Amino acid sequence: MSKKKNIIILVLAFVLLVGGASVLYTQLGKNDTPDRLLIQGDQNKKDNESQNESSGADDAEQQLTKAPDFAVYDSSGSKVNLSDYIGKPIVLNFWASWCGPCQSEMPDFHEKYLEFGDEIHFLMVNMTGGRETLSSAKAFIAEKGYTFPVLYDTDSDAAMTYSVYSLPTTYFIDAEGYLIAQATGAISAETLQRGIDMIK
Repeated sequence: MSKKKNIIILVLAFVLLVGGASVLYTQLGKNDTPDRLLIQGDQNKKDNESQNESSGADDAEQQLTKAPDFAVYDSSGSKVNLSDYIGKPIVLNFWASWCGPCQSEMPDFHEKYLEFGDEIHFLMVNMTGGRETLSSAKAFIAEKGYTFPVLYDTDSDAAMTYSVYSLPTTYFIDAEGYLIAQATGAISAETLQRGIDMIK
């Protein structure tokens, strides 16, 4: 009899634990969506607003940062720099062919490239080296039929310059070369469009 009672108590405790964890996960997840863009200058703006409230100033000016330059290689092996593309808005995406989340968002990037190709530079920077080789990256692009420009970070210059430790990572850069927004992790077509709208 007491054995049955202990089992029932253990099952109830487990159900309460799982239920509590589910509620906690749901509540915490509301504020941490992976599809959210980090807007450049937001933290500076918050800091300035709190300072302005105490000093009586009205407007907080956002501090934008110039996109750091880097060197990568195009599909023919020619060296190119990010600065070569300044003058039009830039969608800068870091990816690898073995990265599942990268693969999941690429159709949306390709669709937007076909839609905005003349107005916006789509720079798909492959993290070439280690697990990724030039041949595996090029084979993936050919197999999927993507036509957006692919650049190869064979020297890890771009990855180190932008401290890219997680794939995919996307930056939205305006025509003057300022970082406007970034996203870490796969983004939806809607989030990609929101980023594009910020730099157009």
